[in-house]
Amino acid sequence: MTWNWGTGIVLAMLGFIGFILYFVITMSTDKKYSHDLVTEDYYAKEMAYQNEINAETNTRNLIERIKSKKVSNGWELRFPKEFDTDKIKGTIVLYRPSNQQLDFELPLVFEDHVFHIPNNNLIQGRWNIIMEWVYQGQSFMYKEKIVY
Repeated sequence: MTWNWGTGIVLAMLGFIGFILYFVITMSTDKKYSHDLVTEDYYAKEMAYQNEINAETNTRNLIERIKSKKVSNGWELRFPKEFDTDKIKGTIVLYRPSNQQLDFELPLVFEDHVFHIPNNNLIQGRWNIIMEWVYQGQSFMYKEKIVY
């Protein structure tokens, strides 16, 4: 058999195809590469997406914005003064994209229009904050991505 440029091209293509097939099969069958959805019940959440859009719109239409900042003993969310915080019913979910075991949920309890997330619940890195509440029959939702 003579080696010429045509044979080299065919062998290179076969080698590349073999590499791609090996890579696809390895990624599909190895259990350490998880292919789970990022959140549980993804499709059920998708069906309720319009309600989320409406709640986020209600939050954007507030006169004063929610202010969020890192403080020495945790993370602080300052609510607008237009709310009577005693009448707010809701929860805050802190979602860690890199590790589902670190996710947690807290009820909304305010001290002078401020909600505080303590240091012991947070570790350094990226977090998604999703705060949902109902005030006088109207739904609100606040989302923010933070790096703690």
